[in-house]
Amino acid sequence: MPWAVRGLRNGVVTSGYPRRPDRYAEDFRAAVTPRQADAAPGSGIAELCPTGAIAEVGGAVTVDRGLCILCGVCIAARPEVFAWSKGSETGRLERRQLIVPEYISESPATLTATREELARRVRALRRSVHIRHVDAGSDGSEEWEIHALTNPTYDVHRLGIFFTASPRHADILMVTGAGARGMVAPLRRTYLAMPNPVVVIAVGTDAASGGLVSPSYSTSGGIVGQLDVDVFVPGSPPPPFAILHGVLLALGRVSAHRSREVS
Repeated sequence: MPWAVRGLRNGVVTSGYPRRPDRYAEDFRAAVTPRQADAAPGSGIAELCPTGAIAEVGGAVTVDRGLCILCGVCIAARPEVFAWSKGSETGRLERRQLIVPEYISESPATLTATREELARRVRALRRSVHIRHVDAGSDGSEEWEIHALTNPTYDVHRLGIFFTASPRHADILMVTGAGARGMVAPLRRTYLAMPNPVVVIAVGTDAASGGLVSPSYSTSGGIVGQLDVDVFVPGSPPPPFAILHGVLLALGRVSAHRSREVS
């Protein structure tokens, strides 16, 4: 039995995250961040981004990770201004929290209220949580990362997290894709078929904003206008650890941490 011998030789390959830190999750470059806060007037920095994720507000440079597709063009062109950030914990509870640095942030009271409301809704979801995934116009990249969650490295089943084909058995609605207009009705039917409380997670830049393919005749610019989203996981695609963090964030098992800039 070669598989048994290989298993004994390799030992345990399953990550201990979130109970224990994982070096791969912490070192993964899952986001872009401004290296410096200011840019020279008329520098044309905002024009570097194909999706308009870069903005100059009063001379300050911001990156909207909900629009960023991780192409790296800005880093290659202006490495003194932009850098990759280390860390896979990129999920946030509010769409506007994806804009970094957070010059205009929600008040602590508002953020606390958001967290407490979500915690109240998911209080009944204990050790057994079922996810219904819906592709609402994805390019397929997010699906590969979601599929990886069930392999031996991530093994979400160890955390009591399972995927189900039936919305009537699901607790979390995980949506990928740019919000294809043809999927508006099926997505809504799936949402209504789920028992309360329903938790919605938008996985990927396309789901958060429509990404590179929106606006268009066939997409509606993400799913924000279609459903009330509880957690946003940016990236094109986000890595499995980022998706797992988003699920655990929705369940209140972890907090939202900031990514660390690469020096």
